[in-house]
Amino acid sequence: MSLDKFQIPPRLICELYKDSLVVLDDRQIITDSLKSEDIPFLGGNEKNILILVHDPQSVHLNEPDLQFLTKVLTQCNITLADVSIINTATATSIDFKKITDHFKPNHVIGFGMTSQNHLQFPFLFKNYSVLFNNEISFLFAKDLHSLQDDKAEKKELWICLKKLFSIQ
Repeated sequence: MSLDKFQIPPRLICELYKDSLVVLDDRQIITDSLKSEDIPFLGGNEKNILILVHDPQSVHLNEPDLQFLTKVLTQCNITLADVSIINTATATSIDFKKITDHFKPNHVIGFGMTSQNHLQFPFLFKNYSVLFNNEISFLFAKDLHSLQDDKAEKKELWICLKKLFSIQ
């Protein structure tokens, strides 16, 4: 078999060279990988639960905080496969609308979020109250590191998590 007449389809070429600089005109195909902005996250997002953390020293989340978060999620019958964890300290070019459009969350839990975060939340919030906005429920709490040693804060978080996930 001769390779003289071998042709690579344009769609495959786009996928092969998606990270290269390419000038696109109207006749070329833009694949999904070129359209979507990669948002770094940890988890599987199987239950569309978005967890926002703010940890400037880690890519996603440091090990002690991840272990604590895993224990909290386990109490809610949730695993890491069910959630998406986004570190807002490392995802600085992404705003809240992009995140919700991409992950389509039913619930958003924010740890260590402040009104000064760059995400541009469409509302004001306070910690430990469940809010609803555009069919999404929101819960905000102190950062995970601070929560680990504060029994009163953990209790407030647990009360809100029970309400958020209808736990008896």
